Amino acid sequence: MKGITYNRYGGPEVLEYGEVRDPKVGPDSVLVKVRAAAVNPVDWKCREGYLDGVLDAVFPVVPGWDVAGVVVQPGAAVGEFAVGDEVIGYVREDFLSRGTFAEYVAAPVRTLARKPRNLTWEEAAGLPLVGLTAYQVLTKALEVKRGDTVLVHAAAGGVGSLAVQIARHLGARVIGTASESNHDFVRSLGGEPVSYGEGMAERVRGLAPEGVDAVFDTIGGDTLKASANLLAPDGRLASIADGDVADYGGRYCFVRPDTEDLTRLAELAEQGVVSVHVSETFPLERAEEAHRRNQEGRTRGKIVVTVDWES
Repeated sequence: MKGITYNRYGGPEVLEYGEVRDPKVGPDSVLVKVRAAAVNPVDWKCREGYLDGVLDAVFPVVPGWDVAGVVVQPGAAVGEFAVGDEVIGYVREDFLSRGTFAEYVAAPVRTLARKPRNLTWEEAAGLPLVGLTAYQVLTKALEVKRGDTVLVHAAAGGVGSLAVQIARHLGARVIGTASESNHDFVRSLGGEPVSYGEGMAERVRGLAPEGVDAVFDTIGGDTLKASANLLAPDGRLASIADGDVADYGGRYCFVRPDTEDLTRLAELAEQGVVSVHVSETFPLERAEEAHRRNQEGRTRGKIVVTVDWES
């Protein structure tokens, strides 16, 4: 099959398009014919070796954890899915090797759910990682409830845009940091936008003088420090970007595959509660360019790589 690989850590230039060994389908996995795979910041961080301390790399590595596609072969022990089922997945294992940037991926059933019927392949591929991240942080780490005021950083990005929508569904008021050019987008999601940069804390204070009940940090560093000072008494703080969050009494979060959570997200998508904004798509052979664009860090919503099965 065709796919993207890298044989050493490095920049986008280490990505190669070509023939890749066909995946083996274990008893608890299904073979998925990939229609689309989303790009996430963790993809280039893995590619550059930043996660080498926690994830072994078995080279050559096929990158990518998000996928939308069609089941073509269930494993021997699989009863949940059948040939022809359309699925989405956050296909992460505890090592780097068998990713989703290829024509096929062998996906453990614990990573999959049925594809929302109302989403395109590209939109569906953009849902799993960012949606699960937002859902798990909001419902489990921050325990957001109706009437809370929640501050979401990078509210126009992949995780942030889903977090705004899910928090609103949970009954919270949402303040979201974003660049000026993305303020209307944040408003369309149900959030109240404030600009990044100097004076951000004062702008948030202007909207929530008594502090916010929860902060969803996606940036870290000075933003995390400023956010800790914006909490109301008994406010909760969680970060997906900076382990120093523990120094401020908060919780560091790393998303995990969860079929039940992903199924719930798919239901919310079908109900029109959450949507996925796809800003750009690239064919599989241009994955290097997709990685470069994602690494620039200015994406509204998601960048997605597609596999053309029509030609």
